[in-house]
Amino acid sequence: MKRAKTIPDEERLRAMLRSRGMRATETRMAVHRAMMALEHACAEQVVEWLEANHDAAASVSSVYNVLQQMAVAGIYAYRMSADSKRYFDVCSHSHAHLYDRKNGIYRNLPDGPVREAINASLKKHRIHGYTIEDVDVLVVCHRRGSSR
Repeated sequence: MKRAKTIPDEERLRAMLRSRGMRATETRMAVHRAMMALEHACAEQVVEWLEANHDAAASVSSVYNVLQQMAVAGIYAYRMSADSKRYFDVCSHSHAHLYDRKNGIYRNLPDGPVREAINASLKKHRIHGYTIEDVDVLVVCHRRGSSR
């Protein structure tokens, strides 16, 4: 499955959906507009964005289903938060994240040198019996002055 290297605009998303045998429904397009604005979000955050921006109305379960379909199709990625909530990422390509555990917020990090160093190290020290598919860098933090 080919992963998107950049955030697809609406036109590109329509083409990606068609290539995967999926329709560009109004709910899918509205969820994608929210995800383009939010970049990393759970279903509840997408619903809040849709309501605040007077976009298509959708239930949390409908939005979650769309987000999950997009992740399975390789259009979005996802990760779990400290409270076991699934957060979706509009950038499905490999990249590093900063994760604020206290507030459940993900942010993209510039990761070229970090990922290159990890990949170089892993090439030198292969893991017997495994093929490395990807390297997922997640820097877990919390804001200064706040307790865990």
